[in-house]
Amino acid sequence: MSRGFEPQKTYGAIGNNVPNVGFAGLQFSPTELYNLSENITTNINTIIKSWKHLEQALKTLGTERDNQGLRDKVHVTQLSCNQIVSQTAKDLQRLTVVVKKGDKQQKLQAEKLTNDFKDAVQCYSRLQKQVADRMKIRLLPRQTSVTPSEYDDEDQERLIKEAEQLAAQKSLQRELEFEQDMLLDREQRIRQIEGDILDVNEIMRELGAMVYEQGDTINSIENNIENVHGNVELGQQELQKAAEYQVSHRKKLCILIAIAVIVGIILTIIIVTQLKR
Repeated sequence: MSRGFEPQKTYGAIGNNVPNVGFAGLQFSPTELYNLSENITTNINTIIKSWKHLEQALKTLGTERDNQGLRDKVHVTQLSCNQIVSQTAKDLQRLTVVVKKGDKQQKLQAEKLTNDFKDAVQCYSRLQKQVADRMKIRLLPRQTSVTPSEYDDEDQERLIKEAEQLAAQKSLQRELEFEQDMLLDREQRIRQIEGDILDVNEIMRELGAMVYEQGDTINSIENNIENVHGNVELGQQELQKAAEYQVSHRKKLCILIAIAVIVGIILTIIIVTQLKR
């Protein structure tokens, strides 16, 4: 898996130490590259073994075979694996820096190690959550290492009563938890109803705004109708005044014509009379 990170052979070098090859701005160490790849590979395999152990423990947790010893082993496994995950992440960060001056094969191998680590951690984390949920569903009671022979009859009777009281308390606790769940469910339903009411109120506000705008439009139309009606009445009054003025003008014209005719007749008579003389 990490063959691409094997240190280069020392041709002509004295001793077994591998010399560092210097690059501008960065010291490339094949030995460090090889050691990092080996450590990361080993840690990835350890993480895989840890989540497989958790997977096996998950089958027992919550069953009749569940016990405190199993849970202690699960706890130790998770603590150890968490530390390995943290250290491997640091090693990968260092590997990313070191491999920048390596060849193509070494860079591809570093990328593969990174992907393998991500996959292993994702599987471990997912299974870790499942184990935690299973352990929280059923909490084991605290156990004492006292044998029945250490108690007399009176103590045993008292312990039996305490056990019965404890069982009754647990039963009451389960009932209270059930009622609490029902209350929470009811509260969620109430919140949903309130949420629907808020949505309806929003719709009603929008409709109210639309009705208000329509009312303004209707009022504007009514005002325009009243203005038109007023203009019609005013026009009728003006027409009536014009008609009256026209009639008066015609009367005056007729009178003037009549006067002119009379004057003409009189003048004609006078002229005719003078001519006859």
